[in-house]
Amino acid sequence: MFARSRLLIFFAGALCAVSALLAGGGQAVAAPPAGHGHGYGRFTHPLAVHNRFFPLTVGTEFIYHGKIVENGKAKPHSVTFTVTDMFKTVGGVRTVVAWDRDFLEGKLQEQELALFAQDDQGNVWNFGEYPEEYENGKFTGAPSTWIRGVGGAYGGIHMLSHPRPGMKYREGLVPAIEFDDVSVVARTGQVNSVPAGCYHQVLVVDETSPNDPTSGHQIKYYAPRTGLIRVGARGGDSQEFLTLTAVRHLGPAEMAKVRAAVLAMDKRAYRISKVYRSTGPARARD
Repeated sequence: MFARSRLLIFFAGALCAVSALLAGGGQAVAAPPAGHGHGYGRFTHPLAVHNRFFPLTVGTEFIYHGKIVENGKAKPHSVTFTVTDMFKTVGGVRTVVAWDRDFLEGKLQEQELALFAQDDQGNVWNFGEYPEEYENGKFTGAPSTWIRGVGGAYGGIHMLSHPRPGMKYREGLVPAIEFDDVSVVARTGQVNSVPAGCYHQVLVVDETSPNDPTSGHQIKYYAPRTGLIRVGARGGDSQEFLTLTAVRHLGPAEMAKVRAAVLAMDKRAYRISKVYRSTGPARARD
């Protein structure tokens, strides 16, 4: 999330004062590395993403506002992240489809279908991304598409079930597109204020790309029962700053529009991305 415009996500404001079997047939999926790492995660109810720091409740929409700073110049930046009622099957695992839209100076720069699933231990995993790029409002392609297990792509942990300071894990490693994100739990139990509210027991994660030292550090703040509330930066040639400004719960009419947009992207992806064709078609949940 805000990874390469980057998903991810999800410094204004002040501090507040005060693993089983898969349903329908089990499958083990490799665990995340803290170098590369080994082990297995099992997905009995992969669509039930209720991780404390990254809950994905159908119909929830998160709106972020901030800026991107490049060469000393700041440009307005906003992200809208929507949890859809669609799923896709990747390697035998049903995954939640999230729709992530990235706007620069009010114009759509990227929109992405991001795929997540929660294992039986409560870890949330990355299963792939289909990020469409736009220039002056026109679609230019989706060269950074990746799907877990295709072409050597590794989808790791997006959020740990029980994060503790010092824990290190790889979110993804996709050699074909030079994508490599490694995260370290920097702090827990923090207090943070953003336009959407004041949050306690906030988790702080420091995310880096070892193969791209010029990208610096992306600092992400996650609040219990909400998820990503702030994105900051340290170093790097391009810095992204975002704060959560609103959380909305979409009604049936709005969800119908979301579903139509996701299905259109899904259909387009099959035409232009060989990698994406390894997935099952997006479907509405039962």
